[in-house]
Amino acid sequence: MKVKKNILVGCTGSVATIKLPLLVEKLLQLAEFEVEVHVIVTEHARHFFSPQDLPAAVTLHTDAEEWTSWQKRGDPVLHIELGKWADLLVIAPLDANSLAKMANGLCDNLLLCTTRAWDPSKPLLFCPAMNTRMWEHPITAAQIGTLKSWGHREVPCIAKTLMCGDTGLGAMAEVDTIVSTIRDTLSMEQS
Repeated sequence: MKVKKNILVGCTGSVATIKLPLLVEKLLQLAEFEVEVHVIVTEHARHFFSPQDLPAAVTLHTDAEEWTSWQKRGDPVLHIELGKWADLLVIAPLDANSLAKMANGLCDNLLLCTTRAWDPSKPLLFCPAMNTRMWEHPITAAQIGTLKSWGHREVPCIAKTLMCGDTGLGAMAEVDTIVSTIRDTLSMEQS
């Protein structure tokens, strides 16, 4: 019998969010596990995909839901409930803006509130994605180092020609690399 795993996918305002439907589809096909997937998108991430492109089995969460789901004391708080539900959080892509916010403890949207309340005993993977010039800025390495010092695991960006036409480091890791990293991480958690 397959082990059930709950995977939470976060997407930020990077053009790499166009790969979200493919990422989710491949996660649902993980043969080793029975997978349930929920997705949190920032407002800027919503620009890069259509919710209709996600499989029907996937639950999509937005910032608006964080504020409409809570009405009174005692109601569940969405970012806390998602953190409890998930066995693993992967942020793919993690743009420069959200990286900076996360590294400094800011939590002004559903995704960042979820990361701020994340149980450090559970895996959190992040997949940076940004323009090469942003990637090469000195603050980026420090921010990546901060996340790693908290036990979060980087799925490193790759070099290629970016959407803007520049060539260099900064592109999000390939979907297959992200999925195999998730598979390996979940398998290690089983051991």
